[in-house]
Amino acid sequence: MFAVDKISVCIGSACHLKGAYRVLDIFQKLVQENDCEASVEVEGNFCQNRCTQGVVVKINEQILTNINVDNAEEIFRAYILRRI
Repeated sequence: MFAVDKISVCIGSACHLKGAYRVLDIFQKLVQENDCEASVEVEGNFCQNRCTQGVVVKINEQILTNINVDNAEEIFRAYILRRI
């Protein structure tokens, strides 16, 4: 059995205001487009305690900040696709 990558997008108040749901949608779309539903889990969660640095995304144990619609695909390619 292989490991599953986990993408957690903060959807708390500060991140929500900075476009967290759009970022979450982008990650979900990229998982489908790259046919990696079996190896990548995407979820929304609440506060990562970095509210001034949102949108905050946690990929496995790595916390990334200032994620937005312009860099979400680049992040996905760098942290997810390179591992698959």
